Amino acid sequence: MFLSVFDIFKIGVGPSSSHTMGPMTAANLFLGVLHERGDAGLARVRCSLHGSLAFTGKGHGTDRAVRLGLLGFAPDTIDPDAAEAADSRLRETGRIVHEGLPEFAFDPENDLIFDYGPALPGHANGLILWALDAQGEKLTTRTYYSVGGGFVVDATELEQTQEGGLGEMRRELGVPYPFDNAAEMLALGEESGLTVAQMKRANELVLRDEAALDAGMDAIWETMKACMERALKMDGTLPGGLHIRRRAKGIREALLREHGTNIADPYAINEWLSLYAMAVNEENAAGGKVVTAPTNGAAGVIPAVLRWYFDHHPGATREGVREFLLTAAAVGGLIKHNASISGAEVGCQGEVGSASAMAAAGLTAVRGGTNMQIENAAEIALEHHLGMTCDPVGGLVQVPCIERNGFGAVKAVTASSLALRGDGVHFVSLDACVETMRQTGIDLSDKYKETSKGGLAAMLPAC
Repeated sequence: MFLSVFDIFKIGVGPSSSHTMGPMTAANLFLGVLHERGDAGLARVRCSLHGSLAFTGKGHGTDRAVRLGLLGFAPDTIDPDAAEAADSRLRETGRIVHEGLPEFAFDPENDLIFDYGPALPGHANGLILWALDAQGEKLTTRTYYSVGGGFVVDATELEQTQEGGLGEMRRELGVPYPFDNAAEMLALGEESGLTVAQMKRANELVLRDEAALDAGMDAIWETMKACMERALKMDGTLPGGLHIRRRAKGIREALLREHGTNIADPYAINEWLSLYAMAVNEENAAGGKVVTAPTNGAAGVIPAVLRWYFDHHPGATREGVREFLLTAAAVGGLIKHNASISGAEVGCQGEVGSASAMAAAGLTAVRGGTNMQIENAAEIALEHHLGMTCDPVGGLVQVPCIERNGFGAVKAVTASSLALRGDGVHFVSLDACVETMRQTGIDLSDKYKETSKGGLAAMLPAC
């Protein structure tokens, strides 16, 4: 199994990696299918959303994401102003024009269907796109699954993934340190004498050279910082109808007024960590530019812990940031491969829980922890998120998501400290914890897996 650091950390837009970035990517992929076919008879495109995409699609902007994908926009390169102008034209005309294709209809009201019946068989986040001729006859169709963290697979790829086919394709890349689980990761580290980050770096270099790898990771960190800084300057309320106030700017001003940057205050670490995490997720909720870490809903945890390390850890360096990201990506890849990072599939334990485990591992690495201590830190952080539900009020990534990222960051630092106080030997392995999360996700009612039909979403309805 090999997932690149750039598979785990993707630059994109809010508010959701699975409900916004994924559907935008899927619609864009379908546009590519249409270009490949070049059907002269193309007259209309339709899309149906299923499972969690239907139940919380409005709150996550899934409908707009599909429109933008069909208009040719992609999450990592989108120009917000151009996207808004193009979307406005589409909503007025119901027509899409692309060079190399016939002009075709897409009525945002009637051609985008929210199907509230059973989810598609492959995953809780499914969508179907199909092209029609002027008589309404189907020309071609594709089923896509948005499986969390901005990852999108079509039905064939999902089947290959479940059968191990894509894993074998990854192995053919010839990565020098292939590990499918934490036990294998530790064994390879012991055998080679390398850290988790060093093994991850060696694997990444199969795909790109040193300069490209470092430049890509630096871009991830710069995007994370820029996201925080934008939010720390913003007042007002978040979009979506809940009228949630932005708090990050006010909290930061109060902290600076009361304590400056003094971290000797016994509460300072928790307050600054929570502030950084909440800032990212306020920006995400507003549809801003964020990094999946490993998802948008959990995008604040890793930047908060990384910012804490960079600002307050003696001797922190840019190389340390890269070591943090590589270590976190290694752990995130294991969790995604063996369980899930999708709230629609396993609840928020798979989003904030995974992010906290990744952050704990990264922080432990840059604090000089051994591979065993890194694995222990990840396990501690994940263990204490087991069973966490995904119950966004109004289908928006706001309540309880924004504050929950702050708690995930605090737990990550605590987990790292606990692991560093030990020798890495512990009772519950990371592999056992990941499998427990997977099984718990299976057992969770769909009400608690990003459908907004249970939990806080039911107790505090948006209306």
